[in-house]
Amino acid sequence: MTLIASVSGIRGTIGGQPGSNLTPNDIVSFVNAYAGMLLEKGHGRKVVVGRDARISGEMVSRLVCGTLMACGLDVIDLGLTTTPTLEMQVPRVGASGGIVLTASHNPGEWNALKLLDHHGCFISTEQGASLLYKVQSGETIPYAAVHELGQYHYDEFALDAHIQDILALPLVNRQAIADAGLHVLVDGINSSGAVAVPALLAQLGVHRVEVLNEEPNGHFAHNPEPLREHLDEVCSEVVSRQVHLGIVVDPDVDRLAFVMENGDLFGEEYTLVAVADYVMRHRPGPAVSNLSSSRGLRDLCNRYQQPYHASPVGEVHVVKAMRETGAVIGGEGNGGIIFPDLHYGRDALVGIALFLTHYVEQGLSMSQLRSKYPAYSMAKEKVTFDPHANPELMLKRLADSFPNAVKNWSDGLKIDLEEGWLHVRKSNTEPILRIYSEAVQASAAAELAAKARQILGS
Repeated sequence: MTLIASVSGIRGTIGGQPGSNLTPNDIVSFVNAYAGMLLEKGHGRKVVVGRDARISGEMVSRLVCGTLMACGLDVIDLGLTTTPTLEMQVPRVGASGGIVLTASHNPGEWNALKLLDHHGCFISTEQGASLLYKVQSGETIPYAAVHELGQYHYDEFALDAHIQDILALPLVNRQAIADAGLHVLVDGINSSGAVAVPALLAQLGVHRVEVLNEEPNGHFAHNPEPLREHLDEVCSEVVSRQVHLGIVVDPDVDRLAFVMENGDLFGEEYTLVAVADYVMRHRPGPAVSNLSSSRGLRDLCNRYQQPYHASPVGEVHVVKAMRETGAVIGGEGNGGIIFPDLHYGRDALVGIALFLTHYVEQGLSMSQLRSKYPAYSMAKEKVTFDPHANPELMLKRLADSFPNAVKNWSDGLKIDLEEGWLHVRKSNTEPILRIYSEAVQASAAAELAAKARQILGS
């Protein structure tokens, strides 16, 4: 069982001993430190809280809300919600911050506290490091006296507001989507997406929506990470039900994948590429993805003669690069779409609306649309190293093995080659180096990853 405290928040498995798992003690100490940070910032006393449908969600939510109130902060509880909905609600209500209770794609025994600033974005690396220091050093703020306790308010309308903001975007063509007579199958993975995605599709005028795993009870019908090996059911049902496409999200609805009419995945990496194609055709401008994302977005930017920028891995880094470059679209290759016209956060709901508009305007089948984009293949490996070893020296050895390649050291080591690329990063939680590679042929990507593994392990 595991507890992982990092600059982005705290996550772990439920139950067990404090300090080794995600227990009430750990939750309370982390929320107390976060409350202290918000009070220091001086952006008010409201905090927005929401959760996905995990079995532990209600218990964790009550601990979090109670601790915030005990610290003198007012709680606006969205209950079962999506991460992007909560991100948007923070600035909408003028809150000083927000806490999303979700372990994203992790299995059901996990939960996490993801922390937002008053803009509704994840707290910065510097803020996270300061918060983590306070937790680890046992520093706490005093709890409020009885007449200074925070108040509690339940808000059931945040998702509706989120959807209406999506519908109001000029690049979302509701009429075209409604006129297309679409038949769509959704995998709700027994969480927030089972509620939020059908609600959005209804508002978009989708003709017929069917939902798999539609009860948001946290008993995930399969591993919740939207990878092909976990999606046999929805891929099969898309074909047998003869729908136009399938939609898959993770439990907190910030990652997005599509299933084509033939039962194959459109590809998480190409969710961003397709949405960027649509956005840049109407609103040319720079685009950003992280160093481990496909070259497909870079190729698209070249086609539109627009700048492409690669950030370190992590949503907070992608958002920082998007702000700095004025990007019109960005995200991560895991299906995370960030559309700044709406907000600076990964948002599967706005990704669905933009993708469906693009899809119906193209007038193609899903597989025909996919064929318009590059066909790259990725491979992933990892190397375990001695905890006392110096991983920087290992990366230097790898860099020296490719003397003529373009190298980027902003997040581990990224090696760009004519035939593909390698990206190697040190894990934040265990003594391993993660290896990512991409090439046109799957065999070439695998060979690149294997070569890196051999050099790093020698």
